[in-house]
Amino acid sequence: MTERLRRAPAVPLVTVDPHTSVWSCADRLTDDWPRHWTGTKTELYGVVRVDGVAYRFMGGPQWLARAAEQISCRIDATRTAYVFRAGAVNLSVDFVTPLLADDLDLLSRPVTYVVLRAEALDHRAHDVAAYVDMTGEMAVNLPHQRVVWATHAFGGVDAVSFRCEEQNILAEVGDHRRIDWGTAFLAGRHGVARTCIGDIDVCRDSFARTGVASDAGLKPMPRKVDYNSDAVCSVTVALHDRRCETILIAYDDEWSVEYFGERLRPWWRRGGMEAGELLATAMRERDAVLARAAAFDAALAARATEASGEAYADLLALAWRHTLAAHKLVAGPDGTPLFLSKENFSNGCIGTVDVIYPSAPLFLVYNPALLRAMLDPYFVYCASPAWPFPFAAHDLGTYPKANGQTYRNFDRDPHQPIIETQMPVEECGNMLILVGALASVEGDAEYARRHWQLLTTWAEYLAEAGRDPGPQLCTDDFSGVLGHNVNLSAKATMGLGCYAMLAERLGDAATGARYREIAEEFARDLLAGARDGEATRLAYNQPGTWSLKYNLVWDRLLGLGLFPQAEMRRELAFYRGKVETYGVPLDSRGTLTKPEWMLWAASLAEDRALFTDWVERIVRYANETPNRVPLSDLYFTDTGRKIGFQARSVLGGLFVGLMRPSG
Repeated sequence: MTERLRRAPAVPLVTVDPHTSVWSCADRLTDDWPRHWTGTKTELYGVVRVDGVAYRFMGGPQWLARAAEQISCRIDATRTAYVFRAGAVNLSVDFVTPLLADDLDLLSRPVTYVVLRAEALDHRAHDVAAYVDMTGEMAVNLPHQRVVWATHAFGGVDAVSFRCEEQNILAEVGDHRRIDWGTAFLAGRHGVARTCIGDIDVCRDSFARTGVASDAGLKPMPRKVDYNSDAVCSVTVALHDRRCETILIAYDDEWSVEYFGERLRPWWRRGGMEAGELLATAMRERDAVLARAAAFDAALAARATEASGEAYADLLALAWRHTLAAHKLVAGPDGTPLFLSKENFSNGCIGTVDVIYPSAPLFLVYNPALLRAMLDPYFVYCASPAWPFPFAAHDLGTYPKANGQTYRNFDRDPHQPIIETQMPVEECGNMLILVGALASVEGDAEYARRHWQLLTTWAEYLAEAGRDPGPQLCTDDFSGVLGHNVNLSAKATMGLGCYAMLAERLGDAATGARYREIAEEFARDLLAGARDGEATRLAYNQPGTWSLKYNLVWDRLLGLGLFPQAEMRRELAFYRGKVETYGVPLDSRGTLTKPEWMLWAASLAEDRALFTDWVERIVRYANETPNRVPLSDLYFTDTGRKIGFQARSVLGGLFVGLMRPSG
């Protein structure tokens, strides 16, 4: 029977960017409080009142024991749709974050629509009202920080807000952090929604008892968020049978990242728009935006189903917001878009190349301009005196500050990096492959021409150091330093093949031929030196080992033709014997795997049955893992337990199945 997604380990609710990212990490929305992707409680609370009886539909039981019965939870690419039974009505609660990759204005708009709809089960009229509130946890990094609050009227929208008293704008960097500058908003339609800022106990209990939120007993601001008597911002709406009402949850960070010492605005603010216009626009365009989001969800589901079945559609729907919300779209110093990733739950780096690399299939399929917006700041950095090395950098800093590489320490002399703790072959190969993939999907190599000097430097480095790499890290750095790494050699081969292809597209036939010959030599040496029975070794000097050769997928995707298809089919045949409950391990050292590398390896040759089987094993992992966090991309294939990583953008690599050529 086909494995379908029955229970996501975490369900996306408010997923905008690395700071505004709220999930339900339980089977039911009423089992626990919503949480930031880091696991920190970010309290959102929801109650529906039906004919005078209150039912909790979001949040824990501390204020109201009676919970609506959760009937279903469906995850689409841009929407999470819950249905609850509360007395004589069914309550639909949709969380829609319209992250549409082909519309940068909409993609950067930090607004989630909460769409509420009540439907009578007995075809009679009922008195129904819904209440949603948030605490100051939305606006702080740590619970001892203090917040202030305010009410607003914005052109057809009434709103309430929290703001950290001390605005620590871009003051701190790191991984396990929330935002503590800017403003969190809860809003509804003017004349329809009732807003209230009140004491947490009084406001919530008042709505449950009377249907009206109360501000009685609200203590003066500022207030520490961790007090039991803290404040809540709330919105209440009446729900007539089958008519939708919408509440907006939004976060205006005002300043998003620091870019080589300069603060940058979010993309949506580049023309001077502020929070009031943002909320008014979002509400005014609600119907059109929701329709566009629904159409995209349906189109992605249909495309994924055609590529590899319904389980694949489930997996890509789960990965969409997960991937995009690990980025921030900002306006660069020259007004161009910069799309900066955060390396969530591994080290917090910003603009990490070997995080961009695995995420690339989603962007190559749905908007290559976003991939260029990831690479543009990286080229600026590597072309500057701040990066004097002949190989490509690893990152641009630690989120939210892109002020230069922070990954690993350099030697005491900053101009003499310790190669063993850098990723020189990895990142050079990544950059050449990514630019080659852009040229292939866009049919234009002009982007490569703009950066040809750096690309040439990196190709020369690979030609010198990539055939049999010395001890160093690769993107699987959790496994430690490894010399003679066959997968790194494969990446160098792919990178050189891409450089040769780019040279030919730019009219430099001689350079193309020369580097094509080097790439072919590398490929022959890899097959001769790494072959070990039916396997290819993890490292050239380690007989009896093996690893997934996921880097070779570009040979097929880009039509490089460096490796015989017979060899790729042999690789897949070998992998079949290594499959476990939740997939196939990365290599012979243990049972750890990465789901995106699994699907890349499954795409080395045409084998739909194997690809679909591995998709279903990843979905089984999502259904059964004991780790209730946004889907981890590093887990054990025998137990389904994760190790470290969660909520990372690399799941964009799962979209490789939409790039696979037939045959």
